[in-house]
Amino acid sequence: MMIKNITWTVVFCFIAAVLQSTLFSRIALYGAVPDIALCILVYSAYVNGVMTGQLSGFLHGITLDLLSAAPFGLNALVRAILGALGGLMKGKFFLDGFLLPMILCASATLAKAFILLVLSLVFMGAVPSYPLLAPTLWVEITLNAVAAPFLFALLKRFGSLLAERTDLNVYQR
Repeated sequence: MMIKNITWTVVFCFIAAVLQSTLFSRIALYGAVPDIALCILVYSAYVNGVMTGQLSGFLHGITLDLLSAAPFGLNALVRAILGALGGLMKGKFFLDGFLLPMILCASATLAKAFILLVLSLVFMGAVPSYPLLAPTLWVEITLNAVAAPFLFALLKRFGSLLAERTDLNVYQR
């Protein structure tokens, strides 16, 4: 069952990444687009736990690495960490339809920026990071937070593909 959840999470993330780089890039604000793939990863990790989150994040990150000019393995590392962090939240909070998705996705975006900043410092600027005072990061956080409730509601409809059966029953309380 876990393999099915991971596979579908990676497929959904891939589709979202393609949409982000083609359609959404045309309507970017301050160079920022919503990271829908990150929100999908956060949703899957939250409903399935750490193992599914980190494996989905790693596999999705590898696909991003193959499609981008970033150093190979960068996206895999960052997304695996974010998937594991999202999975740590499983069962800690009741997943309401509005506020928690916003907090989870905004927090994941901020964590992504922090991880990239640390890696940029460790590798002396070879890793691209967000300028923390530039509007790009803050616009992306806002876009992800605004999109999260709608995206989580949509993903709930695909619960049989993205969530383990026992977790789906807990989620639908």
